[in-house]
Amino acid sequence: METTDRTHALRFRLAGQSLGERSPKSELVAVAGALAVQNTPPGSAGQALHARLAGLTPRGLKAEVETGRRLVQLWAMRGAPHLVPVEDAAVYTTGLLPDGEEACLHFIHGATDHLARFGLGAVEAVEYTCEALPGALDGRQLSKDELGVALAEQVGRRLPRRLRGAWTEPDGLGSSTYGQSVVRYALYVVSLHGVLCIASEPRGNARFALAEQWLGRRLPSWDARRARAELVRRYLRCHGPSTSAEFAAWSGTAPAFAAASWELVAGELTEVGYRDGSAWALTEDLPTLRNPPPVRGVRLLPPHDPLLATRDRAALVPGDRARRQVWRSQGNPGVVLADGEVVALWRPSKKGNTVTIGVEGFGPLDDAVKEAITREAETLAPFRGARDARVTVTSPG
Repeated sequence: METTDRTHALRFRLAGQSLGERSPKSELVAVAGALAVQNTPPGSAGQALHARLAGLTPRGLKAEVETGRRLVQLWAMRGAPHLVPVEDAAVYTTGLLPDGEEACLHFIHGATDHLARFGLGAVEAVEYTCEALPGALDGRQLSKDELGVALAEQVGRRLPRRLRGAWTEPDGLGSSTYGQSVVRYALYVVSLHGVLCIASEPRGNARFALAEQWLGRRLPSWDARRARAELVRRYLRCHGPSTSAEFAAWSGTAPAFAAASWELVAGELTEVGYRDGSAWALTEDLPTLRNPPPVRGVRLLPPHDPLLATRDRAALVPGDRARRQVWRSQGNPGVVLADGEVVALWRPSKKGNTVTIGVEGFGPLDDAVKEAITREAETLAPFRGARDARVTVTSPG
């Protein structure tokens, strides 16, 4: 059996995620398509792409989203907003689209109690919301809360009269009613139908629009089997060697759905001995896994960077204490990647036109790494809405 170790697996993933030598900014669309870049909180996608592309500017990225419209923001993996190429959008929408009640409810499991209150199935709630979407959003852009209000009003009219009172009752989730919460949950799956997008540049507040109206054309459609298979391939190029269970967690899909998607590419996979067990890689990627390119340089990766979406967290960040610092229940920091290893955390604070990058090393950081962090911070500053940057470093020893 083919075998690999942490070093080879990690370097393979870094290569797949364009975290070795920076690519030219002309490859923006290709890099975004390979990764699908999460934009949580707003602005993170730009920072993640900055770490991978030489010469990328906030203005250039904004132009691709708002003028050229070659990139689009959609809800995708784990119900989170991601920036993806328009031409590849089906991979990250149709490739995740639930194929039945169990898969649908898994994607929006937070809605379980609300749905039970009205005797609605998850698929049924999504269908109602999909049907109401054009009337609620036609010709305008709305915040998530505004869209929830508009959709709940329309969907409520279709409910039996005996349920309409409860539909408009407060549910305790902020100022929401039960109906507004139900349709907002459903929107995560509605987005996977390729009809809804986030109509703002990556650093702006989310405003939702009909995808066809925002782009001036429909998103390209793919057959479901083709999209699901391609999603697995792209996952493995960035996160392999891996397993179907890890793919399910990364994608946010039901285990059975993920396993069925995985099976679509079974003939393209090779079993690899890894982590005292078995994982799988694309057979065509084995030469790179055996001899991955070296990684040099320093990168400042934002919270929720594609690299941090890995489910093999022990390979990326050895040590339980360090992992707890990187992956928190809320308020995650960014990480400093130096020569292919996560060596520190970073958090920004902004005052006026200056962003301060506070770096906390897991161990002592040598002067060369500190100088490289400062250079990175200076080029990152515009993506934090700042002109200048300063760096403070604390580390043990």
